[in-house]
Amino acid sequence: MFSRFLSPAYRLFMTSASQSPTMKLVESTISENPVTVFSKTTCPFCSATKSLFSDKFPNVPVKILELDLLEDGPAIQSYLAQKTGQHTVPNVFVHSRHIGGNDSTQAAYQSGKLSSMLKI
Repeated sequence: MFSRFLSPAYRLFMTSASQSPTMKLVESTISENPVTVFSKTTCPFCSATKSLFSDKFPNVPVKILELDLLEDGPAIQSYLAQKTGQHTVPNVFVHSRHIGGNDSTQAAYQSGKLSSMLKI
């Protein structure tokens, strides 16, 4: 029972009243956008992911949050690590489903899974 209190999954399912502003920002951004990319401006893998969406899916709205330009960027990245287990960027969500980083996103595109998820 004690481990339940330490579990990242348990913390994620707390009531919205107890959510921090960072949690609310991340969750609302993910749920309100077809594609959300948590990125950093200096990351080459982030650039590759953003290019994939702009080149291959130009009509799909993509919300990009550049964590290195946001005051609460480190807190957002920390929350994403708890939420997804992924500590790196890019951190990609499609229709609220976590895809992963650049490698996973590129693989999803190559396999046709990404197009299917975007209904294209």
